[in-house]
Amino acid sequence: MAAKKLYESFSKSLIDEVQRWGAMKQTGVSLRYMMKFGSRPTPRNLLISAQFLHKELPIRIARRAIELESLPYGLSLKPAVLLVRDWYLDSFRDLRSFPEIKDANDELEFTKMIKMIKVRHNNVVPTMALGVQQLKKGLDPKIDYEDLDEIHQFLDRFYMSRIGIRMLIGQHVALHDPNPPPNCVGYIHTKMSPLEVAQTACEDARAICLREYGSAPDVNFYRDPNFTFPYVPNHLHLMVFELVKNSLRAVQERHMDSYKVAPPVRIVVADGIEDVTIKVSDEGGGIPRSGLPKIFTYLYSTAKNPLDEHSDLGTANVATMAGYGYGLPISRLYARYFGGDLQIISMEGYGTDAYLHLSRLGDSQEPLP
Repeated sequence: MAAKKLYESFSKSLIDEVQRWGAMKQTGVSLRYMMKFGSRPTPRNLLISAQFLHKELPIRIARRAIELESLPYGLSLKPAVLLVRDWYLDSFRDLRSFPEIKDANDELEFTKMIKMIKVRHNNVVPTMALGVQQLKKGLDPKIDYEDLDEIHQFLDRFYMSRIGIRMLIGQHVALHDPNPPPNCVGYIHTKMSPLEVAQTACEDARAICLREYGSAPDVNFYRDPNFTFPYVPNHLHLMVFELVKNSLRAVQERHMDSYKVAPPVRIVVADGIEDVTIKVSDEGGGIPRSGLPKIFTYLYSTAKNPLDEHSDLGTANVATMAGYGYGLPISRLYARYFGGDLQIISMEGYGTDAYLHLSRLGDSQEPLP
């Protein structure tokens, strides 16, 4: 998709319509509801799902487009943020110009269109990160970034909403698979093994560590190998990958010059009544107490963004989620999306424990920022 000019102008009537839809009430759904509804993807159910998305997606997208227009410190005027705003307005226009969905043919055409919208928004996270970098360049270095709470809160709302939009679109599209994998309802695996997903995520994280450092600490697992529960494997993979990648890097860098074998990263999976909790423990030296409040923010990272000022923002293919310091805050949003949470407890001079809580009840409604 060729990048359009950054300052695309939109008609007043479209902007007025965005304002009107942005004022409407959003409707949240739970993991349990998605699982129950999607377990019978009949043509009638797919039609009902498409009709729901035809009304719900423009509301959610309009709310984000409105916020993108009114960010503090001039963030709304940064070229990267203007581009993201254009993507949201384009998607709103596509959804609103699609006629009423009355039959299976309409539903299939609508499904094709929302698949395109999902692809259009693939690079939203690194592009917004680039916008924040553009903002930071122009800020007074004497400003304490803790004063930029408004931007942190906006990005939390913005990325949480994006997780919801992509989950709803992805779930609807996946329900069209004529041969779904066993025990899968769209994106949801009804008998997901947290151990299997964690092992795959660890292999991926160790591969990156091996590539960057030439070696990687071992990862040891403590768990019941037969335990399963309903969840979204992609979400869990993303969260565990990020936590393990951070732990491997910390251990590797702390023990790089030692002749001893680096201590392993330990993963414990606990099956509670309310939560499934995954603990990732390392002996990577920990985080100073003064630094802990900063690990869930978007403005402190010194990591390199895979997009830079010279990237073709419309065509850059960026697969990474966390290569620019957004991994922890976005992982916490993924956990919270289905009623869980992520906590980090650190012992400076020793190591860090990350507790990933996943709600196993599946009945909490989506957070609707």
